[in-house]
Amino acid sequence: MTLAGCSQAVRRSTATTVSPGAGVPGSGAPTTPAPTSPTGRPATYVPSGSRTGTAVALTFHGSGDLGLTNALLDQAKALRAPITVFAVGNWLAADQAIGHRILADGNELANHTFTHPDLGSLGAGAVAGEISRCADVLTRVQGNNGRWFRPSGLDRPTPLILQQAGLAGYATSVGYDVDPLDYQDPGASRVIARVQAGLQPGSIVSLHTGHAGTVQAFEPIVAAVRARGFRPVTVSQLLGPNPA
Repeated sequence: MTLAGCSQAVRRSTATTVSPGAGVPGSGAPTTPAPTSPTGRPATYVPSGSRTGTAVALTFHGSGDLGLTNALLDQAKALRAPITVFAVGNWLAADQAIGHRILADGNELANHTFTHPDLGSLGAGAVAGEISRCADVLTRVQGNNGRWFRPSGLDRPTPLILQQAGLAGYATSVGYDVDPLDYQDPGASRVIARVQAGLQPGSIVSLHTGHAGTVQAFEPIVAAVRARGFRPVTVSQLLGPNPA
């Protein structure tokens, strides 16, 4: 399975309220995020963390070839560079062992819908179903639905998506400010160069598992992050307990 929604859906930009992340917490080992619960309030869209710190979050849309995903995880573990995987629910449900490995290696799992549709084209009921079905899979894998949600098929969530994410228990819809378009398979060198060009303190980088060029680019990306004096962290470490 590939992330067709990222490569084929219209990448729309919808105006929403943007709230930057809070300060960067300590650099201890990542822990499984506390479960979330419905608050009745829409989720807040957050595209980056604090620009005054040194942390950068390398995030992955989780789907595709498990061999490539495991190769990526091997590198992340060896480099001590924790990542956040926004898992597509049906991909994770098909092989929960990959979720267990993601967590065991000190990374974190988050919600990227169940089937990876163009979420902006769906009505409220379908959006709610995509979010809640992925949340159910996350709960089976890690015991809770996690803290973070990212919509599929569009760059920024619509008000309807933010409303449904909030109702599903997600206070934060995590975006990104660095997108090297690696899902288009431009080659490792271009992915590396595009990430380097966009990096800032507090950046959230959007990458994809299941793409050979991304796996090849990962170690140089981590090196580029550290060469700038930054440190790779999970989204939870970047945004802290109160990102909005």
